[in-house]
Amino acid sequence: MKTLTLFFVLIATVISAQNIRPIRDTVGFCWRAKEMDKLISYLEQNAKGKYSFTNKNLVAAISPHDDFLYAGRVYYPLYPLIKAKEIVIFGVTHGTVRRAMHDPRNVLILERYKYWHGPYGNVNISPLREKIKKEISPQYLMVSNKAQRIEHSIEALIPFLQHYNRNLTITPIMVTGMNFNRADSISSQLATIIENYIKEKNYKLGKDIFFLISNDANHYGKDFDNSPYGLDSAAHKTATGNDQRIIHTYIQRTIDKDDLLNLTHEIWHNNSKPIPLWCGRYPIIMGLLTTTKIVRDLTGKNIEGKLFKYSDTLTEGVLPVKGTHMGLTAPVSTKHWVGFFSAGFYLK
Repeated sequence: MKTLTLFFVLIATVISAQNIRPIRDTVGFCWRAKEMDKLISYLEQNAKGKYSFTNKNLVAAISPHDDFLYAGRVYYPLYPLIKAKEIVIFGVTHGTVRRAMHDPRNVLILERYKYWHGPYGNVNISPLREKIKKEISPQYLMVSNKAQRIEHSIEALIPFLQHYNRNLTITPIMVTGMNFNRADSISSQLATIIENYIKEKNYKLGKDIFFLISNDANHYGKDFDNSPYGLDSAAHKTATGNDQRIIHTYIQRTIDKDDLLNLTHEIWHNNSKPIPLWCGRYPIIMGLLTTTKIVRDLTGKNIEGKLFKYSDTLTEGVLPVKGTHMGLTAPVSTKHWVGFFSAGFYLK
């Protein structure tokens, strides 16, 4: 009898594990509630009087996904402003996934998990995910638990989101490489599906549903085969300055389709000049194309970007938050650093 009971317990455990998307990065991110509370407490104390951003008319944002001990001060200005119950997250398809999955392109990648892990409990998946699977053209879609399981750019956002909303519901969407016309076509279908979902649910933009884009800015140094300005402090200043120029030119403004096309010339491959290695270069375009279409169709308005904070691993150093399981997944020096920023998009 005990053997039979143990058998059923094991079966239930296996089924449960298959329903919950496992954590990819157990080092760079924070997966224990008390430790996440500790991190937020430090950031709150450190940020007193520094930020005066509002969540009024905030409908979308760009977030970093680097290690919390590097990028915590850059995550922080954004997440207290996000109040929506549902978050559509546009994530990266990093090189690890591309190599493991034979470099999928020209598609969005969804999965089949019932829940995702969070530090405060399991995170629910929105019914919007299944609606997208059912309604989007098959040539635009790939469904793969494996691809989502080995990608970290979406899970990184969950601890911050869940700290401020224990009833979080997400739609995780990985974006693969594609040209601008393909992104425009996919985003049009995706926008229509999400618009209909919003109407069915009687949702309000920003209040009930929010669009979040995962991105880290330039990955600079020998390890990334990306050092066009050299490997000293002057090179660091030049490269971070270029990141900030791009943000101020294309992100911190009213967003339209022509601007997004021009942005691709800055962050997608271009043989005529050095291109910063923004890992979110495809999610940014897909996320902002989709969001601008939804906002225009539902409200007749545009969205305007606002930079919250830009920094990088070399400038930030390591947060002095002790007594947690968090660590660092990469070194930092003038020969190896990563930029990142947080930005919000408001109805205009």
